[in-house]
Amino acid sequence: MYTHFFNLKQSPFSIAPDPRYLFMSERHREALAHLLYGVGSGGGFVLLTGEIGAGKTTVCRCFMEQIPENCKLAYIFNPKLSVEELLLSICDEFGIALAPPGAGAVSVKGYVDAINAYLLASHAQGRNNVLIIDEAQNLSAEVLEQLRLLTNLETSERKLLQIILIGQPELRAMVARPELEQLAQRVIARYHLGSLSEAETGAYIEHRLAVAGAAAIAPFPRRLMGLVHSLAKGVPRRINLLCDRALLGAYVENQPQVTRNILRKAAAEVFARPDAMIGGELKVAAGARWPLVAAGVLAGVVLSATAWQLAAPGVKPVAQAASAPAKPVISAVAAAPSVPAAAPAPVTAAVGGSAAALRQLAAIWGLALPDGEPCPTAARLNLRCLQVKGGIADLRLLDRPAMLTLHDDPTAANYVLLTAMDEHSATIVAPGGKPQSIALDALAARFGGEFTTFWRAPRSWRDEVSGGDHGPDVDWLARRLAQIYGLKKPQDDLPLSTGLRARLTDFQTEQHLKADGVAGPKTFIRLYQLGGVQEPRLLARANAGGSAAAGE
Repeated sequence: MYTHFFNLKQSPFSIAPDPRYLFMSERHREALAHLLYGVGSGGGFVLLTGEIGAGKTTVCRCFMEQIPENCKLAYIFNPKLSVEELLLSICDEFGIALAPPGAGAVSVKGYVDAINAYLLASHAQGRNNVLIIDEAQNLSAEVLEQLRLLTNLETSERKLLQIILIGQPELRAMVARPELEQLAQRVIARYHLGSLSEAETGAYIEHRLAVAGAAAIAPFPRRLMGLVHSLAKGVPRRINLLCDRALLGAYVENQPQVTRNILRKAAAEVFARPDAMIGGELKVAAGARWPLVAAGVLAGVVLSATAWQLAAPGVKPVAQAASAPAKPVISAVAAAPSVPAAAPAPVTAAVGGSAAALRQLAAIWGLALPDGEPCPTAARLNLRCLQVKGGIADLRLLDRPAMLTLHDDPTAANYVLLTAMDEHSATIVAPGGKPQSIALDALAARFGGEFTTFWRAPRSWRDEVSGGDHGPDVDWLARRLAQIYGLKKPQDDLPLSTGLRARLTDFQTEQHLKADGVAGPKTFIRLYQLGGVQEPRLLARANAGGSAAAGE
């Protein structure tokens, strides 16, 4: 609805991976170059990883439009397949003929023989074949090994099948497993697509508006680019969601340009935090709530417009609990300043077994939580809930006990504590039950990636530390990074400068964290762990003697 209002030919911030809107930042150009290099390099594997919404699929679509004419592509976007299902999908994509119906079930050998015959025939005709697998972090170890075996077919000059794996950061950790060493040695190119910088965020928005036919007066003033970057964390998909909702807000308020207030209200709607959710709605004002999901485009526009009107100036928002996850109290490292605690953030009541599991998890930290909502109660004792959507690799990286959400029962989620983990197995405990050992592969099959853990933080914690911030959090961050890198002790009360942010980004990269220069809970957890803070550890509990495990 807002496209006509802003004289646009089409919506500029659709999240569809349209190559016309691909903004070629330096990172995206390098990612595309790695894919193109892989096609002409003689076969093997190419890895492209990046955070959710970083633009991996859009880069892939752009790559697919630039492949040589003698190259045939097979694209698999749903890799949660068995070995047989994957081989059948490859045959379907390449148009490989299999045994006629009625000849009996095709074995793995039958699939592989058919693929090999096809690749040899293609090579004889001077054609290349490229297999692209999106969301490759969902591949099982068995399927990855079968893919490696497919690359065994080769001539004296090149391998006959090029495989491109595209996935989230945990794909890198998967390929680094000892059992996949042979596959890792066949990776000829790899690239991790990071977030956009503040300057790139502004250029990205201007580029998409220009493609959509924006006039000279842009709906987004340049002075807002820093705020957009901070709210969206430099992730293209988050930028799209934020800007699309901000344009809708400007349209509803009849404003020719997005204002800072409109932008913040848009962020509150599209990036609604779980601890602000009550019954599927987001509290905005006393007696008023914003629906978060609309059934259909028109319904979505109407509901969103209503939301903006409810949040218009003069309507006071419900008091916000300022205490987001707190930062761990340090011991041997430079002590974080003590600031009076803010009111804890409200968290949706844990249902059934989750509340019991969280209380049991708090007991591992030495806290006995009373009845009630566990997260707000723990927050008042400076123990904060951190809710994560990730996987086994994220659990290993954070290295702390957690409550896992298992999806064994299709009608209801089950909750267990993960108390220990090593290379091949884990120890889980159901609320009120006894510990039991389980193989990691079996756990991964039941685990959807959702988990909650606890962490401690200084009482000055305020969600995250980003560019331009200053205060006790930034002072401690600067001192800790200077200590890690052997630099001179910095002065206090300095802002998070470009130099400090670059050092922070380097640290995040080394620790396999999201390298965006924004210090959130995961970054602080790693800083405290490397500083020797005594806290419950996940990997340490699986080691002999229970000694503390080194941070990754």
